[in-house]
Formats: sequence, C-alpha cells, structure tokens
Amino acid sequence: MAENKKFLDTVYGLDTPEGTKQFYQDWSRTYDAEVAENGYATPARVAEALADVVPDRSTPVLDIGCGTGISGMALRAQGFDILDGSDFSEAMLAQARKKGIYRTLLLADLTDPMPFKDGAYQVITAIGVLNPGHGPAEVLDAILAKLPSGGIFAFSLNDHALADPSYEGRLMEHLDCGAVRLLFKEYGQHLPKIDLQSNVYVLQKA
Repeated sequence: MAENKKFLDTVYGLDTPEGTKQFYQDWSRTYDAEVAENGYATPARVAEALADVVPDRSTPVLDIGCGTGISGMALRAQGFDILDGSDFSEAMLAQARKKGIYRTLLLADLTDPMPFKDGAYQVITAIGVLNPGHGPAEVLDAILAKLPSGGIFAFSLNDHALADPSYEGRLMEHLDCGAVRLLFKEYGQHLPKIDLQSNVYVLQKA
C-alpha cells in the first residue's frame, strides 16, 4: 500500500462492511497523520463539551469506535482518566494500544449486538463514528439502550451524516418522546482542510 495514499479521498464512499473493514486495516498506520494534517477538530470539541457536563473526571468513559485512540487522547486532555475503547478494526486497535491511554480495548462491531452490559457505563462517546457506510442511524438507539437513567452520550455527526435525514430524524424521535434531553449542540469544524463540518451533541438519558 503506497504510504502517500490519501484515504480521506474515498472514505466517505464506502458502502459494504467487508470493504470498510479492509479500508481501515489499510489506513491504520497513516490514519493519525492524515487526519491531523487536515485539522481533525471534532474529538477535542466533543471532549470539551463532555467536560462541561461531567464534573467528575474519574467517571469511566466508553469510547465506542475509538479507532487509533485520537478520541481517547482528546478525552484524556480534558482529564478523563478511566477510558475503555472499542472498535471493529484490530489494526486500528493496535495503534490505540500503543498510546497506552485505555484501560481496556475490545474488538466490537457497531452493527452487531454490543457486548456491553446495560448500565455498565454512565458516559459513552462515539466521536466521528455515526456516518453512512460506517455506523447507521439505528446505532444511536443501541447506544442509548446501554445507558442507565441519567447517563450521558456525547457524539458527532459530520456533514455527510447530516445530509442523511435518518440520523437527525432518529435523534428527534428520542427527543420528542422525552427519552433524552439535549444538553449541548454545536455546529463547527470537523476536517477544515477538506471543508467538512460536524455537529457535536451531548445527550442525557431520561
């Protein structure tokens, strides 16, 4: 695989689980450098928003779709020091493991039943995870089902997800029925070098 390949050119066109897994396998070694050179801003934005609503930084956080650990680094920078991560790519998890910031790392696919006990985590994040071809809108339901009453979910939807009505539509269903409260929502930079923005959300389960 050529080291100078730009994976961001094609990542948002992935449409099969098998193709997506192979793509991230190939991208794992150069992922951090490529997203950094494009100004990847969403992890820090989510971590800052979460820190504003979770004063106890010793609260364990489950970082779903943790990838190489960039999201975990952002959470750690805000003082969250008990982090568990999951991802569907063993190659990405291998990169996250090198950073030494996670208590545990687990291979898990968002589209399968999540191997976490209901209520095991008071705080869950999914940063840069819910996107067409990666994490479908119904994953939102599955994650919220794992939270206890009062639990916090911090996540992002980039412009590609926002263009698909299923994502915010699913979110509105939860808000309209009172299943969750919206604590924070902000539109801002995601990958500014390729002119991609994202919404950051923080929800609290009723």
